[in-house]
Amino acid sequence: MYQVNPADAVKTVCILRLSALGDATHVLPLIRTLQKNLPECRITWILGKGEAKLMEGLDGVELIAFDKKAGLQGLKDLTQALDGRRFDVLLQMQLALRANLVSAVISAKRRIGYDRKRAKEGHGLFVNERIRHDRHHVLDVFGLFAEPLGFRQTEVTWNLPVPPEAHAWAAEQWPAGKPTLLISPCSSHALRNWLPERYAAVAAHAMGKGWQVVLCGGRSVLERDMGDAIIAAMPEKPIDLIGKDTLKQLLALLARADLVMTPDSGPAHMANAMGSKVLGLYACTDGTRSGPYSDQRYTVNRYPEAAVQFLDKPAAALPWGKRVEFPGVMAMIGIDEVIARFERYCADRA
Repeated sequence: MYQVNPADAVKTVCILRLSALGDATHVLPLIRTLQKNLPECRITWILGKGEAKLMEGLDGVELIAFDKKAGLQGLKDLTQALDGRRFDVLLQMQLALRANLVSAVISAKRRIGYDRKRAKEGHGLFVNERIRHDRHHVLDVFGLFAEPLGFRQTEVTWNLPVPPEAHAWAAEQWPAGKPTLLISPCSSHALRNWLPERYAAVAAHAMGKGWQVVLCGGRSVLERDMGDAIIAAMPEKPIDLIGKDTLKQLLALLARADLVMTPDSGPAHMANAMGSKVLGLYACTDGTRSGPYSDQRYTVNRYPEAAVQFLDKPAAALPWGKRVEFPGVMAMIGIDEVIARFERYCADRA
């Protein structure tokens, strides 16, 4: 355990984690841990614009949205927003070069970052303390940032802010009475996406079991095209909500679903944080590292096989966070094994 001087009180903490939506949900339990152990501490979180919309209304936290596409102007805007403040502690929780450079405009006495084994892209130049090298899942690694402050993250709590009107909107989108499979088929990384005809086959199986199926997703061309391809391959049409919700409404939809089927994506972690079970589809990324945190009984994880097939190395030999993003990787996940996970959920639910 870290040796911390009790007299060295922490009054202000700045968290730097810009992206992505899923990782933002992984940061939230750390914030709850900070709030529990440092109730008088003022917390500032610098995050991306989309992530700021997701976290809007977060109690006790100042959110500063950083435009990742704004270049030097974005750094100027951030500097102006910080207005010369100096924090007691900076938690530099992102390894990308851009985030490391952004951290340079944040003044802090203690600058806590990742261990040397995980650090990359000049990360070590911008921190003066490091977390220990331990844990594997992203959320647990984030939790290690509490330890240099003198305590451990022993509970995992989200309490994502969702306004009542978002829940009311979600309640209007499908009738009650049937179990609901919500399919969020797309990640922002296209190579992580499963095949549309395979989504359709699992959806048709669920409908044959008396379930209703709902599609959700954003407003991108990729997501609309994927949704159209799934619908075209289905004998019975699902409820199509692609492009119709906001981030807050999406949280409410995820909370209302019985089971959410999705690849490694923001909605996988958002659904988990909202208390729903997730049928996760993993091959490009490691499900044990970035799968649904609370329950992985229904997750298919083909990452170990993908590592051998595409990189000629066992997964254990790859650096933490290494992706196996190649065309065809997600085809390693078969329809039958996904249906088997669905059936396992049905049996557990019964």
